[in-house]
Amino acid sequence: MYTSRKKIHKDKDLEPTEFEETVAQALFDLENTNQELKSDLKDLYINSALHIDVSGNRKAVVIHVPYRLRKAFRKIHLRLVRELEKKFSGKDVVVIATRRIVRPPKKGSAAQRPRSRTLTSVHDAMLEDVVYPAEIIFLDPKAKNDTEYKLETFTGVYRKLSGKDVVFEYPVTEA
Repeated sequence: MYTSRKKIHKDKDLEPTEFEETVAQALFDLENTNQELKSDLKDLYINSALHIDVSGNRKAVVIHVPYRLRKAFRKIHLRLVRELEKKFSGKDVVVIATRRIVRPPKKGSAAQRPRSRTLTSVHDAMLEDVVYPAEIIFLDPKAKNDTEYKLETFTGVYRKLSGKDVVFEYPVTEA
């Protein structure tokens, strides 16, 4: 039988939390009720989900997806986030790929770690995932309508996940 449990795959066969099951159920419901997302969501699943208090009265839902499925999630990112924000009213939804940080090899060891597994690389990629519809160098003025109300959420989520402070601003356009 196909249920919402198919929409969440935890590492080492851990049991999902109540909140993760709620997010998985929301994805399952979207797949069954939303015709434009149905075919795209069929093979997609999540690793985990977090509920983060950003600041004041703002809250965020952070959804971790497997790294190898991140491109498929990015194809439907705008529609998926819009629908999930409707389901979790009053909460901003952020989708992040699950990445692993590997510690540096010991001195004298011949083993090398991949550049994509360094702390800096993982944090940079996480920052790109947090602000996804926009670009990082300059938050894209074209995406300003979609992302402006979320800037505070982006800052709070990135601070919570990486421990680093970041400031988001749009470039000043000269008229």
